[in-house]
Amino acid sequence: MAERGVEFDVVHYLKEPLDRAGLEALLAILDNEPSELVRRDKLFSDLGLTDEDAATPAQVVELLAARPRLMQRPVVVRGGRAIIARPPKTVLELL
Repeated sequence: MAERGVEFDVVHYLKEPLDRAGLEALLAILDNEPSELVRRDKLFSDLGLTDEDAATPAQVVELLAARPRLMQRPVVVRGGRAIIARPPKTVLELL
């Protein structure tokens, strides 16, 4: 985004994880389905989690508050909207 002249702040979600209120606020403006904010990676499966464990916004908040490493990234927030920028070119939707 810098090459397009767009200023941005980087939030290191592991050093500064969102609390429940922050996660709820993010879900409220997220264009994606709330469950898409949860990464389905090795940690997810190692914890014995299934899609049913991240099916509702409340479950997503609870899961990510306890395990911030499971948050899908990058998430881009601009103008009262948020998207999961995967693939990275999807961020152009907000510019």
